[in-house]
Amino acid sequence: MSLDALLKQAAQRLQMAGSASPRIDAEVLLSHVLGRDRTWLYTWGDKACSLWEQARFAALVAARAQGTPVAYLTGEREFWGLRLATAPETLIPRPDTETLVELALSRAILSSGRLLDLGTGTGAIALAFASEQPCWQVVGVDMREEAVALASRNAKRLAITNAQFLKSDWFSALETLEEADRRFDIIVSNPPYIAADDPHLVEGDVRFEPRSALVADADGMADLLHLVHTAQHYLVTSGWLLLEHGYAQADKVRGALTSEGYQNVESVRDLGGHERVTLGRLITDT
Repeated sequence: MSLDALLKQAAQRLQMAGSASPRIDAEVLLSHVLGRDRTWLYTWGDKACSLWEQARFAALVAARAQGTPVAYLTGEREFWGLRLATAPETLIPRPDTETLVELALSRAILSSGRLLDLGTGTGAIALAFASEQPCWQVVGVDMREEAVALASRNAKRLAITNAQFLKSDWFSALETLEEADRRFDIIVSNPPYIAADDPHLVEGDVRFEPRSALVADADGMADLLHLVHTAQHYLVTSGWLLLEHGYAQADKVRGALTSEGYQNVESVRDLGGHERVTLGRLITDT
């Protein structure tokens, strides 16, 4: 069977299974099986696959039809132009989070500095920033050992040497460091911010992602509020805190930042037009 025929058949099956992007899913999975990029598929659509390749592709399509995320089936996802290894122990990096990276880079006005990424997961945010700012020291922390190991492997395979990853429940591991090493020019986080009863938790890829990285108490606000309150003790004077959050949480996050004394507070919209990242600047020492 030709590549074109395989893709058409797979896309139809995935569409019937409810995939939001059946053709793209099929192309990514077949590209993974063949070790080729998607452009190659367009050029050589009349070529035939081996029986082994057809069987492997069919197995992946079947798993995708059951809802398993493409990023877990291929073991990787592109973020900020970086090919990142993924695993079921971590969230799948999403394009909307690139808004957080853009804002962090826009606040990195010094030639060198220090950035902390809280709840780093695959290391996506930390590694994207580090790849653009090689003279900055970047630290990513996560409470899950599997995530720390994965982020470290991603840094190694991307040859990014100015990022390190630590196991830490938010700021806890930083307490063992010297005072100067506990202060950062920029702190970023994409923390859990979904309410436990949110219906989206039983839809799409989210069903397969670690609940601990998605759900927070207090209608999804608990971790966001904790970070707003605690981060000020780890920022340098005039340092920035940038938080990703749900599309309906911007007003509450702005209010929390303002109440804690942050200045220049604002929210920025993501690719879909939703207020996705809120940031504030700590002007005075704490």
